[in-house]
Parts: sequence; structure tokens; C-alpha cells
Amino acid sequence: MWFYRETGSGNPLILLHGLGMSHTAWRAVTPWLSPTRRVIAFDIAGCGSTPPLSRPLRPTAENLVDGLEHSLRQVGLDAPVDIAGNSLGGLLALEAARRGIARSVVAISPAGLWKAHPPGHVKYVFASLKFMSTNFTNLSKAAMRFGVLRELLLAVPISVGSRRMPPGDAMGAIEDLAASTSFYETFVNTRAAFSGGTGITVPVTVAFGDRDLILPRWSRTRDALPAHTRWVEKHGWGHVPLWIDPAGVAQLILEGTSPCLPR
Repeated sequence: MWFYRETGSGNPLILLHGLGMSHTAWRAVTPWLSPTRRVIAFDIAGCGSTPPLSRPLRPTAENLVDGLEHSLRQVGLDAPVDIAGNSLGGLLALEAARRGIARSVVAISPAGLWKAHPPGHVKYVFASLKFMSTNFTNLSKAAMRFGVLRELLLAVPISVGSRRMPPGDAMGAIEDLAASTSFYETFVNTRAAFSGGTGITVPVTVAFGDRDLILPRWSRTRDALPAHTRWVEKHGWGHVPLWIDPAGVAQLILEGTSPCLPR
């Protein structure tokens, strides 16, 4: 059972965070969603307060979505449900749609929509962040107190404009990254390009920011998803825009997961 936080009431909406983060990544967005939706933000296995998958299971997208499906049943939800995810969470949302677990999907900067593997710089950016957060946790957290350092250190992995991120949230992101027990293993096991998505029949919205420095435009492909996919490019968004434009993120999610959407 994955750890989760629930807010609001209405039709269920599942939120899935990015690699090395936790449900708290959605903290700025959920106040915009909870007035009209029952929002359930999970900690993906190996992140936050959810333990990693039991051996010998590897944290592939397929195995992680198995865990998600089990957790949905544990909280009393029958598939399909509306799912929104960012980065790794976006990949899992698409995999859930492929398997009939999602009623609709909004995937923000999803992993997996590349031709063969992620851009070469990604592993170095992630490895540097993980090394600093794990071995110099207090120093990394102290740097998050200053807007200019948040901008300098988080512009690439999160978004340009990270100086606007609340210092407490930035320090929390460092703690989540340091505590992520299966960070490297999950990265390695989710590097394959997403496949099989052309058969998805439910509504899908995919959004990338024009300032996404982790997955720039040249690294993406649209070939893995069905023709009815709605593709959106958002001005000013980086790879993780949840703190940069929470109202805009919420609007995108609400539009893409409307209860009035056809099943």
C-alpha cells in the first residue's frame, strides 16, 4: 500500500510525482484542485513514505503501476480513475491508461516519450542532485533559503523561476531526494521508451514547458501515443512547473480530467 494524502471532495483525482520527490510536490497545486475534486496524492514506491518494491521486483513502469493499482483498491477506488502525473508520474499515468486503469490522463513532462532513451545529460543532472542531497544534505538545504541559489541550482531539474518556490518546499524537496531509497534503480528501470500507447482510447493530455531543460523539444517524440492525444506547450514552464505556475497546472489538470469527458 502506497502512502498518500487526501484532500477535497468530489470525483477522485490521482496525482503522481516525479522521480525522487513525494506527494508534497503537489502542495502548491492541490488547493486549486480540492474545491471540486477528491484529490489523492501518492508517494510512489521507493519515494517519500512508501517503501521500495519488494525483491526481486524491479521498479519498472509496469511493476510500479501494479503497486498503484493495488493501492487504489486499498483506498476503495475501482478503476478507471482520472490520473495526473509529472515526469516519472506522467509515465506511470500513461502506463495506467494503456492498461485500462485510467479514465483520463494529464501527463506533464512525462518520462518515456523519447526515441530510445532519455537525453544524455539527464543522468548527470540527476546523479549530481542525488549526490549533493545525500552527502551534503544540510548544505543543500541551507542553499535553498536564498532565492538566487534556488534559481541557480533548480532551474534545470525543476524550472526556470524556482526562486519563487517557497524555501520550505525547496528544503523539503532536498530531504525527499536524499531519502529516496530506489532513486538510481528506478531511473535505470524506467529509461526505456514508452511503447504500446497507440492503443490508448481514453482522453490524454500531454504538456511540456518551453523551458524544459531536462526534456527539451528535440528529445521528444509523439509516435508512442494515439492520434487523439492533446499536445500542449506551456510558456515559461520547466520540467517541474508545480511551484512555478500552480494555478495553470491545476487548470490544465481540471480541463483534461473533467467528469464530463467521454469514457
